[in-house]
Amino acid sequence: MNEDLKKIEQEITELTGKLSELKREIHKVIVGQEEVLDQLIVAMLASGHILVEGMPGLAKTLMIKSISQALSLDFKRIQFTPDLMPTDILGTEVIEEDEHGHKKFKYNKGPIFSNIVLADEINRTPPKTQAALLEVMQEYSVTYGGTEYAMDRPFFILATQNPVEQSGTFPLPEAQTDRFLLYVLIGYPSESEETQILKQTTGKRPDAIKPVMSGEELFKLQQYTRDIHIEDELIEKVSKLVRLSRPESSAVDEVKNYIDFGAGPRAGQSIILAAKAHALMNGRLSVVPMDIKSVVYPAMRHRMILNFRAESEGINTDQVIKELIDAAKIV
Repeated sequence: MNEDLKKIEQEITELTGKLSELKREIHKVIVGQEEVLDQLIVAMLASGHILVEGMPGLAKTLMIKSISQALSLDFKRIQFTPDLMPTDILGTEVIEEDEHGHKKFKYNKGPIFSNIVLADEINRTPPKTQAALLEVMQEYSVTYGGTEYAMDRPFFILATQNPVEQSGTFPLPEAQTDRFLLYVLIGYPSESEETQILKQTTGKRPDAIKPVMSGEELFKLQQYTRDIHIEDELIEKVSKLVRLSRPESSAVDEVKNYIDFGAGPRAGQSIILAAKAHALMNGRLSVVPMDIKSVVYPAMRHRMILNFRAESEGINTDQVIKELIDAAKIV
């Protein structure tokens, strides 16, 4: 039994070592953004989708594309535009004629059928097209013409969006944002990082990114993520944090004053899975409070709806989450 455990630990060590190689390859073209990159990897290890928001020009698309290049997986990019239709994503049926002259319908799969799908500027397209992603994000399948087509595993949707305050954007409905495991915000680089970006992007082209991890290896890490241990006490604290986010039953003043609707059970599931992935990524086989604190903001910020008072006073969800962490005593 001990030998089996040592073998598993050795395999985990080798696989997590490849995550370090993955980050090194991505940093050939991406300067800084260490926390964002970690959260992208956490989402993949937890088999979840991720939504990345930031102003144009902050390398959101480049970062996600670089991850796909460092993984030996099929990759498709869908550029979301106001005229994009659901069939442009899911595919459509066409009439085909066989050698005997018989005509029949054949389903031509759309670009959603890939291991990694970059949904670029997802909030540039109207709600009808956004809704086409709901089933595939939750069920990992597409139903067309009464037939269900399963997605190949691993499967991720890595979506980018511009800030919703910008013109020409359509805010994602709550039912869809809840399908994203994490909601990551990208800010402007520091002064030194911006100087490095200018040097790197206006000089000699960087070396090409090499694949360092296969889909099979990533799938194994996803399975190990589920096996990471978490104490019941920490699960109870996560449950308390989520329940405190609901104004009708919360004892936290910031929630009562600034939140219209709190987070549902999926928030707790996301926090625990992401915390397990964060622990594994850092070579731990058990979740510690730091793992939870590292993922609670991106796991919660899109699952609470601010009221008008919060918006008028300039309060954001991250400020409320800080109070929830303190109230749940996640230290």
